[in-house]
Formats: sequence, structure tokens, C-alpha cells
Amino acid sequence: VPFGPLGALSKSEEISHCKVFKSIRRHGRIFSYECDQVHIDDVSSDDNGQDLSTYSFATDGFHAAASSANLCLPTGVRGGVDWMRKLAFRYRRVKELYNTYKNNIGGLLGPAKRDAWLQLRAEIEALTDSWLTNALKSLSIISTRSNCVNVLVTTTQLIPALAKVLLYSLGGAFPIENIYSATKIGKESCFERIVSRFGTNITYVVIGDGRDEEHAANQHNMPFWRISSHSDLLALHQALELEYL
Repeated sequence: VPFGPLGALSKSEEISHCKVFKSIRRHGRIFSYECDQVHIDDVSSDDNGQDLSTYSFATDGFHAAASSANLCLPTGVRGGVDWMRKLAFRYRRVKELYNTYKNNIGGLLGPAKRDAWLQLRAEIEALTDSWLTNALKSLSIISTRSNCVNVLVTTTQLIPALAKVLLYSLGGAFPIENIYSATKIGKESCFERIVSRFGTNITYVVIGDGRDEEHAANQHNMPFWRISSHSDLLALHQALELEYL
């Protein structure tokens, strides 16, 4: 479900977003465009399963000095076996962090930042007439159904997208395996991957507010539910409650 009014927020919200982003980055350090992936498991085949409990991401030679604008400059050959293995380690670590904190963002932020963020979230909810709360109601209904799943396709790069999902307490509604970044390949290609994964003998309903996802939905003959106002969001919730969807 799109954020709607949350798309235009204060500088404070962006700062909080950066704090979560940096918390994840401190453990992974994989955030240049070159290292970005569509899906969290896209480089998992390059992971040899090494124990990372004592592994030092900061000193394994994968990235350049912290002062560099590009955080993905390895000392080895980009795309080589060693380089891909270290990249896969980072995505594995990000996946672990997401699954650990998806229902407890405060554990990642720490007490002070958690309290500040929760206060800001409350202010955002007041300013947007509980947009997020209403969206979560629909997402929760879908996620509790045994035969349904929520899948997120976003034009945001994958790692920042995961940070935002955690910030807005959407981790419980979106398993990390169901989050796709269309930054590099576009939404239509993401939809193709989703159909390839889940199959064609099921019903897809695309919920969004943009032309890209509507076009992609039409290309795959999927019904499209446009969300552009609170009334659209409330209508979606009612349709789900009454099991029309």
C-alpha cells in the first residue's frame, strides 16, 4: 500500500530514516548503485555459508575508505569470485538484521532514538489522518490469511527500502523475501519475476498510486486498485474485511 501523504514529510523524518539506514550500513557497507540488487537473495548463490559471527566487514578489503563517495570499491576484481562472496556476506547480514528487528525497530535504534522516532511517528499520523494505521489494517488482514501474501515493489534502492519498511513497522507485513527493488530493472520486470516465482494459477491484485505499477499490472492482466486518497484506503480495508478481495 503506498504511503500517500507520507511521500512529503519533514526533514526530521528524513533524518530518522538516515539513522536506521546508517545502523544497517554499519553492519553491511554495500550501498552504492553498483552493489544494489533487485532482491535480497540475488547474490545468495555466491555465499559459501561461512560463519560471520566474528567476521570483520570493516577490514575485509571490500570497500574503500569511509571518506569515499562510493562505498562499494573492493580491493579485488569487481565481479570476481572473492568480490561476489563478500557482497553475498553483506546481503546475508542485512537479511539477518531485518528478520531480527522487523517487529522491534527500537532494538536497532536504541532507547533514545526509538522514543524520538515514535514521537515523530505519532506526529506524522496526526498530520496525515492516520494514513499509516489505515494502511497497516489492510496489510495485516492480507498477511494473516493462509493463502495470501503481501509483496512490495518499490523504485527505491533495496537497502534504503528495507530501512523504511522497518521504520514504519511494516516488517511484519512484508517478509524480506517479498520485497523487490525496481531501481535497475523497472516495475514491469519485477512483476515478471514475481509471476515466475508464484506462478500464473493464482490471483494477483496490484495496489498502488502510480502509472508505472498500473501499466505493469495491465501488461500482466492483473486488477489494479488505485490508492490516491483516504477514501480509497478505507474502501480497500472494507473490501478486505467483507472478503470481496
